[in-house]
Amino acid sequence: MKKIIFLLSGLILINCSKSGGEKQEVKADLMEVLTEEKAPSSAAEPIPPPPSLSVSEKLVSDENGINKDVYTPKKTDTISKKIIKKGDMKIQVGDIKKTQNQINEIIKKNNAYIQKEEFQNTDMDDNLTLIIRVPHKNFDALINSFSEGVGTVLSKNISSNDVTEEYTDVAIKLANKKIYLEKYRDMLKKAATTKDMLEIQENIRELEDEIDVAEGRLRFIDDRVNYSTLNLNLYKEKVRSSTTSKIGFGSRFIDSLTEGWNSFVSFLLGMVSLWPFFLLIPVIIFLWRKWKPGKENKN
Repeated sequence: MKKIIFLLSGLILINCSKSGGEKQEVKADLMEVLTEEKAPSSAAEPIPPPPSLSVSEKLVSDENGINKDVYTPKKTDTISKKIIKKGDMKIQVGDIKKTQNQINEIIKKNNAYIQKEEFQNTDMDDNLTLIIRVPHKNFDALINSFSEGVGTVLSKNISSNDVTEEYTDVAIKLANKKIYLEKYRDMLKKAATTKDMLEIQENIRELEDEIDVAEGRLRFIDDRVNYSTLNLNLYKEKVRSSTTSKIGFGSRFIDSLTEGWNSFVSFLLGMVSLWPFFLLIPVIIFLWRKWKPGKENKN
């Protein structure tokens, strides 16, 4: 009996020792896994940054399915400022001809030229209107010269218009049209049928017209930018008002006599213009006298 109890006790001790060893092995395996997860991987490589994109031209399909190069300006592409200057001046002078000689000297000094000249002579005043084109850099100097020593400035209006944005937009569209035009010309050389040739030639014609218009607009803007425009009006008053004139009494008296004579002449000419009515007066009197005695006899 004692032997059986001793054997059972031995078996129990052996089983307990095995289970304890297995638990230690499991714990050791878990520690190794945790350690491996926490440790950084030395073989990991950094992720490279995405490549930067820099596109100056791109292909866009038109309604016919043809790819065309569209030019987009780079940051390095710059267009200088496009400023259009223009002005209007009205100057009262004492002598139109003398002042005109002085104006011509100022124009010549500033490398300007007269684009249009118009003179108007009325009973009340003389007017000389000049459209002057002057280099952009000399515009302010020309205005100052006219403002000093020429006469009395009655009005002056100077304005500036920045057309840089419009100029840039037209220039970019023009470049795109020229690229597209070359593509169509290459296609025309490779056209296989008459129908394709006619369609391509029509597109070429339309593009050439649009290019001509765009180039004309750019030339117009460049002309207005390079040469500013000034509308100058020289004014001389013939009949002076005695209430506002600063001239002496003698000149005012002569002006009054002149105005009175002119009024008398105007009245006399007006009466002469009524001569047909004066001819009718004797006829009316004759008929009235002839009709009146006949009426009295009847009574």
